[in-house]
Amino acid sequence: MIRLRRTATAAVTLALGAVAAAVFGFAAPASAHVTVNPKEATQGGYARLAFRVPNESDTASTTKVEVVLPENAPVGSVSTMPVPGWTVAVEKRKLDQPVEVHGSQLTEAVSKLTWTAAPDAVIKPGTFQEFPVSMGPLPKVDQMVFKSLQTYSDGSVVRWIEEPTAGGEEPESPAPVLKLTAASPSAAPAANTAPESAVEADDDEAEGTGLATGLGAAGLVAGLAGLALGGLAFARTRRETAPKA
Repeated sequence: MIRLRRTATAAVTLALGAVAAAVFGFAAPASAHVTVNPKEATQGGYARLAFRVPNESDTASTTKVEVVLPENAPVGSVSTMPVPGWTVAVEKRKLDQPVEVHGSQLTEAVSKLTWTAAPDAVIKPGTFQEFPVSMGPLPKVDQMVFKSLQTYSDGSVVRWIEEPTAGGEEPESPAPVLKLTAASPSAAPAANTAPESAVEADDDEAEGTGLATGLGAAGLVAGLAGLALGGLAFARTRRETAPKA
């Protein structure tokens, strides 16, 4: 009986292990490519992004990462955050149509960012590295596709350049994609009317309070006067009705 229970338990364990291996085995490749985080931002605004680069090799380390900005969606301002042990090179290109940033017309935009690692700062097997970037104003397009190249210490290069297709399966080597949504309408006009209404309400309340206070004071004075007159009348009546000696 004990042997049968052990056999059944082993069978269940093997079955669960097979299911887990199947699930995580298929999920692992999809999560190992270069990504941009967050995955969504607002058109016309500024965003702080981070390109996350995992190392897929079991033996080689990542020594260089190249990110190409889309030509159809130029960004006027791009700045990088220092990453310890890595240097970054910024390439620019001339624009066919100038981009307006804070009232100025820019005729060139950043086209490519290249991070190169020092020997002791490479992305080793089983680890990942993030490369923060700030950019904006973001263009009025549905998405930005950042085609990327990942170079390993053994000389191999992985090209994360495949663009997503609507309704299709994820490509084998997908490029990082940033979804862009339209900015919500401003609620400033409605907000501006609130303080004025509040001031009017405060004035009305103050007037009502002052009127009530004045009427209350007048009533108190009238009551005290009536009480005094009543006392005098009562005293006079007692004097008139008192028996004479």
